[in-house]
Parts: sequence; C-alpha cells; structure tokens
Amino acid sequence: MYPLRSAHAPPYPLIALLAGALALLALYRFLLRLRRDRVVADTPLARLRSAAQGYVKVTGRALPADPAPAAAPLSARPCVWWAYEIAEEQRDSRGNTRWHTVESAASVAPFALVDADGNHCLVGPVSAEVTPTVHNVWYGSESRPSGPPPERTPLVHFGSWRYTERLLGVGAEVCVMGELRSHSETGDVAAATAARLRSWKENQGALLARFDTNHDGRLDEAEWDAARAAAARESQAETLAAPIERISVIAQPTSGEPFLIAPMSAAALERRERLYAGLYFAVGLVSVLVCAWALRHATLPS
Repeated sequence: MYPLRSAHAPPYPLIALLAGALALLALYRFLLRLRRDRVVADTPLARLRSAAQGYVKVTGRALPADPAPAAAPLSARPCVWWAYEIAEEQRDSRGNTRWHTVESAASVAPFALVDADGNHCLVGPVSAEVTPTVHNVWYGSESRPSGPPPERTPLVHFGSWRYTERLLGVGAEVCVMGELRSHSETGDVAAATAARLRSWKENQGALLARFDTNHDGRLDEAEWDAARAAAARESQAETLAAPIERISVIAQPTSGEPFLIAPMSAAALERRERLYAGLYFAVGLVSVLVCAWALRHATLPS
C-alpha cells in the first residue's frame, strides 16, 4: 500500500530537474577546480634569482614600480593595484529595483614584486585573478563618491549610487602564479649616437678641430659622414661595455594556466584551492542526493 499524495505535494519532477542541473554544474566546476588545484600544488615555489622562464610560483612584497604608489580612483588611497565599480539603483514600472553598472575599470599598470633575497621583477596584472587586501562597498547620492568609504558600513544604505572598490595594498605579501618572461636591455645605440652628435654640435670648435680635415672652417658631406661614423663607433663601444640589464615580467600565461595574485603564502593559496574544490564536490554530492530523493517521490503512485 502506497502513501497518499498530499493535495499540495511539492513539485518533485521540477525539484529533480533543478537538482540534477545543479549537480552537473557543480561536477563541472569541481573538475575545473581539481585541475587548477593540481597546477597550483604541482608548481614549485621558485626564487626570482634562479627562476626559469615559463610558468612560475613566486612570493614577495608588492611595491610600486614608480617612485609614488598608484592612487585608487574612488578613494585616492595608495595601492599597487585597484579595481572599482559604480552602479546606480534603478526601479522599473512594477516597483522592482536593480543595480545597473554605469562605470567600472581595473588597473593595468605593472607593480614590482620584491622577494626575500631583494630580487625583484614586474607583475603585469592584466587578466589576472587578483584577491584584494581591501574590499569596500559604500553608498551615496552622487555619481561619484565625495571621499573614502566610512570606517563602518551601516546596516541600511542611503543613496541611489553604490561604489565598490578593491585594492591591493602597498607592501602586501603576495603569492603570484603566472608566466615569467625576461629580456635583456643593452641600450639604444641609435639614440646614443644622436645624443653624442648633438653634444658635439654644441662645441663647434672641438668638432671642427677633430673632423675638419681640409681646414676650411666648416664640415662638408664627407667630413660630416666621418663624424657620424665616429659617434656611432663610440656609442656602440660604450653600450657594449655597459652592464646588461635584465628585465623580468610576470604576466598572463599563454598556455591557459591560472594567472593568480593573492595576498597570502604559497601554502595558504594551495589550501584555498583545495577548499574550493571540496566545496564544489560537496554541493554536487548533496544535489545528487536531492535529485535521487525527488525522483523517488515523483515515481510513487498518487
């Protein structure tokens, strides 16, 4: 004998359909996170001094690449990276409200990463998944805030404009995973040659004494060609004798690996990735159980 269905029984087929869809989505996200977790865990922590070019995991302090730190657009607070969003509260004819984003942007300027040995490289944050050190949301009555966010967020907001700002603070200890690319700069010989010729022109006496071979008080075409050739030889010799500067930049990987900037240690980043993978697995497991429960009740006779 089967239990009688209530007149207001839950829509079991719909519940099963929604739970099944959620289970598939959670499984997909779990597999993505699992692959990402393996990449994060299997990439060894490297020192900038000995890091090979390619995909790396490095840690250090985030510092401005320029003498002065960047200023956050909404609050003017110093930082090395920022992202913001300005949204307006809109109401439709039925009285329903929603937030419409009218302006958003993120910093693209590189910042410096300095490791424990004092070595440094640049980090280009374009397309990176940045975990901020500061995340503020506040409200106002103007399209742009009049100042920084309040120290305490009120329980009830006033104003039809919402401001969201995320910052990576100056001096934050960060873990960066991305593609390390390096190139060496030996100077611009052409620019150095032009600068040397301009310097020689400012001292016409010395220029004529050196290159005016026919002593007519001016440089003809052949003599000027000789001056240019001498300037090029001297500039090239100076450039080759100068120390070679190696510039390293960590940027978005070209092979699809995750590009992560997080204010935490490498071990903490690995734990975070495992936690997210575990959460997706748990959501998928619960969704499968709910789907099976709903299917069982949906197939019971009324």
